[in-house]
Amino acid sequence: MSPPQRHFAEMPQSLFEADEVLEHDGKPPSYLKDHRKRLRARFMEGGAQAMPDYELLELVLFRSIPRQDVKPLARRLMDTFGDFNRVLSAAPDRLASVQGVGSAVIQDLKIVEAAAHRLARARVMQRQVISSWDAVLDYCHTTMAHRETEQFRILFLDRKNVLIADEEQAHGTVDHVPVYPREVVKRALQLNASAIILVHNHPSGDPTPSEADISMTSQINSAVQALGLTLHDHLIIGKSQELSFRAAGYL
Repeated sequence: MSPPQRHFAEMPQSLFEADEVLEHDGKPPSYLKDHRKRLRARFMEGGAQAMPDYELLELVLFRSIPRQDVKPLARRLMDTFGDFNRVLSAAPDRLASVQGVGSAVIQDLKIVEAAAHRLARARVMQRQVISSWDAVLDYCHTTMAHRETEQFRILFLDRKNVLIADEEQAHGTVDHVPVYPREVVKRALQLNASAIILVHNHPSGDPTPSEADISMTSQINSAVQALGLTLHDHLIIGKSQELSFRAAGYL
């Protein structure tokens, strides 16, 4: 008979509560305590840049699974999704399919992801887009570059090109997202926007536009121009770079 398989034991503990590492006799196992102490010290002294992705992931998992070695789980997540960002942005059902991942791990990863999105968004909302273009690109990459399916977002601008709203208009599959020009224009009018920027991601990582992307952009441009609005740009977000329709000559 094969020995029983060992599983990670999750504790329903908040990301922000102090964690304990205890053995059955109530004493902390020194190898776990020392390892966690070293990682935390290195993070506080050198920041995230001093740590590889799997160790940064371990720091998050310390809170989710306080009494066991989380290094194997961190490695398993990295092997499954590729990097730290893709682990954070993975869908809950995909995360749950990884051995050792339960509700506490999923919740804590999603808290970190939400915090990253909110920080990036705060740098661009109610600001003039032209003067904060790098922040806009950073925000788009943070929220979209590591998704496993396509997402279509619209950035709505007022007459002074200040970003007044950012909304997901549609989401789709790994290589297609349905977009309807009429709905884009309708929402721009509802928000009293004067201009828009289209943004969508390519999960493949390659931001080269497809014929469908080019055709859809042309249709939306015609629709907004007919109503006196402006399409400033269409950004396609890849894994490590983006493509601007205007800079590439498509607009």
